[in-house]
Amino acid sequence: QVQLAESGGGVVQAGDSLRLSCSASGGSFSYCAVGWFRQAPGKERIFVATISRRSNLDYADPVKGRFTSSRDNAKNTVYLQMNSLKPEDTAVYYCAGYYADYYDTLHRDEYRYRFWGQGTQVTVSS
Repeated sequence: QVQLAESGGGVVQAGDSLRLSCSASGGSFSYCAVGWFRQAPGKERIFVATISRRSNLDYADPVKGRFTSSRDNAKNTVYLQMNSLKPEDTAVYYCAGYYADYYDTLHRDEYRYRFWGQGTQVTVSS
């Protein structure tokens, strides 16, 4: 079983950058696809980005061109670099993973993700 833990959240101003980290322990992290999701106050949790075992990427439209995900399997860590942050990016950010085939396609559906972190708060002030 893979355990995930997010870090790097905080309070920033609009236009600033943050880098979130998703650190894994247990299991075989390199065999996992990893996704990022976020939940704003009073709203449902939604997809943000996902990275496959081969580091193929998919992003939700609101973050395309601003957010970049990457992975370092040697460090059992996936990153989410967030640039040009906007107040509407304010949310709790979660990373999640599942064991995937090497040539698996990218998935946005929450139900595929079996392992979840506890979340990290990102607050962007205007």
